[in-house]
Amino acid sequence: MKIGINSGAASGPETTFAGLVERAQQMEAHGFDCFWMANMFGLDAMTALAVVGQQTKTIQLGTAVVPSYPRHPLTMAQQAATTNAASNGRFHLGIGLSHRPIIEGMLGMSYDKPAKHMREYLSILNPAAKNEKVNFSGDQYTARGRITVTDSKPVPVLVAALGDVMIKLAATMADGTITWMTGLKTLEDHIIPKIRKAAADAGRPEPRIVAGVPTAIIPAGDKEASITRIEKGMKMYGQLDSYRSMLDKEGVAGPSGVANIGDETELRKYIQRLRDIGVTDLNCAILGVGDHDTTVEFLASEL
Repeated sequence: MKIGINSGAASGPETTFAGLVERAQQMEAHGFDCFWMANMFGLDAMTALAVVGQQTKTIQLGTAVVPSYPRHPLTMAQQAATTNAASNGRFHLGIGLSHRPIIEGMLGMSYDKPAKHMREYLSILNPAAKNEKVNFSGDQYTARGRITVTDSKPVPVLVAALGDVMIKLAATMADGTITWMTGLKTLEDHIIPKIRKAAADAGRPEPRIVAGVPTAIIPAGDKEASITRIEKGMKMYGQLDSYRSMLDKEGVAGPSGVANIGDETELRKYIQRLRDIGVTDLNCAILGVGDHDTTVEFLASEL
């Protein structure tokens, strides 16, 4: 199992290009496999990772995740290919539907029939990201042509998939899935067996399963207070329908229930469990509790 570090780029020095590049270089020096970046309301993740790609050499780069609705799939493929070229073929494109309050409330776009949207979107995006010609006409999208970025190799496409329909799409029309707010039980009993079966039934390669996990080493005496801080700081995730359904499936009250927090022994046990159930990539979002540097050093020792 590969281990990577996530940058939300929503606060602190990573909100600047200089700070983000420095962070990525530090993670590369530690030996982490991938530097993942969320696409929120600050730096555009693909643009930022293109810059990071020019300032790093070996670490893989990926988005976790870019919303599909605001970008036409050919435009998404073009930007992904450009970022891939800037990083010498180290880029992985993670996309997702986002959430109704963002797509409709903030952007004023329709969130109607999201599964159909993603099916048509991937019909264009996945071949375009693989440098293939596209000729598609659907109810929501039409695209004809080919993206030709000379320095870009085929870009792997990962889909944020939590429900059954999206899991099948990630297995049959993309290269795998990238998750968030999913605990061990939900990964083992719901996501992993379903995505593997769907891929096998379709004659597709074994899918990548990238698990995004809030992570922190916390001294025993600070755990209760840290959980309170996590629940307060990550409150919005428990209120979004898709994440709420995953937390309910896991049987936990809030985001702290799916976080990998505690001492080194507890974190090591959690990581080993992820390996055992078949997660291919761990995307660690280091929380602002406990000691950040200690958490990084520990995770590096688990590579």
